[in-house]
Amino acid sequence: MSSNFPLQPLLNLSRLHLDEATRKLGELIAGEQEASQRHQLLVQYREEYQTRFMAAAKEGIGPTEWSNYRQFIARIDDAIIQAALSVTLTQQRTLAGQQNWLGKQGRLKAFDTLADRHRSQVTHKEQRAEQKASDEFGARQHTEGAHDTD
Repeated sequence: MSSNFPLQPLLNLSRLHLDEATRKLGELIAGEQEASQRHQLLVQYREEYQTRFMAAAKEGIGPTEWSNYRQFIARIDDAIIQAALSVTLTQQRTLAGQQNWLGKQGRLKAFDTLADRHRSQVTHKEQRAEQKASDEFGARQHTEGAHDTD
């Protein structure tokens, strides 16, 4: 048996693919967090603007100002909807990235298991060969020792 693992190139390639999937998953997670933060900031900004609108309305505002506030709040609401869609999309991409990463990890684990088995078999064969050589050496020593005492 060769001491080189015959599937070593595939093992190395699997490691590279897992590293790439890990990097990509990190980017996806960061993108999801950014989208979520953007959404939260828009929601918070809308609440603050709504509060200002309500305070201004209590003080009394004209129809033009009223209309401007309402239009701006509608634009913020549209932005919030778009941000929520972006969050959903990035969550889906992250989930797909996690599934991809799990697949790459499973493949690498399978190759690692095969490599471990191969190393174990090589070690076992080497130990048997060493034992056989040691037994033969001992037998020769015994045979030579028996001839010397005759």
